[in-house]
Amino acid sequence: MTATTTEERPAEAQGELEQRLTKALARQGYREAIRELQPMADTGLAHHHVWLTRDGDDWVARLPKQSQLGLEADANLEYQATCFERAGLSGHTPALRDVLPTSTTLPRGGLLVDAVRGRPARLPVDLPAIAKALAALHGLALPATTARAPLLSPANPWTAMRDEVATQAEFLDQAGLSAEVVVMVRAELAALPKRLDEGEAARPRLISFDAHPGNFLIDADGRAVLVDLEKCRYGLPGFDLAHASLYTSTTWDPNSHAVLSIKDLADFHHRWMISTGINELNTLLACRRAMWLWSLTWCAKWRASHVRTRDVQTRGEDWSAELSDDALITHVRDRVDHYLSPAIIDHVRRESDALATALSQLLELDA
Repeated sequence: MTATTTEERPAEAQGELEQRLTKALARQGYREAIRELQPMADTGLAHHHVWLTRDGDDWVARLPKQSQLGLEADANLEYQATCFERAGLSGHTPALRDVLPTSTTLPRGGLLVDAVRGRPARLPVDLPAIAKALAALHGLALPATTARAPLLSPANPWTAMRDEVATQAEFLDQAGLSAEVVVMVRAELAALPKRLDEGEAARPRLISFDAHPGNFLIDADGRAVLVDLEKCRYGLPGFDLAHASLYTSTTWDPNSHAVLSIKDLADFHHRWMISTGINELNTLLACRRAMWLWSLTWCAKWRASHVRTRDVQTRGEDWSAELSDDALITHVRDRVDHYLSPAIIDHVRRESDALATALSQLLELDA
């Protein structure tokens, strides 16, 4: 949900989406409250978005195409609704207004959330606002272990991340990649530490796990609003910092595309450290490398999966290209191929080393 422009898709598909949503809204008692439905640009692989004009504040309908966590439709709705409810306490996400239950009209249901009138993030100028938003999210009180469901809350978030990356890495040999790229990625996987140093950066807190800059809008007050919350979990904040600033994130969305300098990256991390009081550099950098490898192995997974036909039974995860506009699939294919190229893998590796040096120097000055 990164733009408010109407979607350029075939009229029949657009009309069908509006008709199905209109029926679902009427069933929920919103026949009179919603004055206009405007499909938004198809910019994501997991949802359709429709702007709902109301007499009061406008809403956005988030209609899942799939579950990136592999959940069945009802469980996926519950999970996403919980993400919005809990992250909303940070003051940097849209408020959840209602849930459209699963039905024959909307097999995966939908969420109604506050519409955000804002512009895409501009990098690097909006990095301080993004750092502030993430610090607010990561600063929320941690619920008791028994109160964290249905959100993911692994006993050891680092081990869980390593396992998730390893599972995705199984697609490396199915993705049609060169032997050189496979060897490079596997070498990086082997270099991940098996455990982290103890400290605040290694303790779980509520994170987005999808904090790339394209998922932020900047409102009229300069506040960064994180609008896509389907993958929240109790994990390590370094994953969010990485996803907000890695090359594979800042060059993903055309609306926020930027190649950041080492100074930009260091300043972003330093602002977050000052806001949270967390400055355990080794752990944060390990999380950055793990998040990069998560992104690379996801790219391999998508390459191997998007050619499949869509799941007509609308179950769980589904990366089929049939679910999205051709222009979006073309864009994703371009980005995936770019990130899985030897030159870019080497670029990100060297960038991480340079960031480690720059942050060490900043922390020395702080001390």
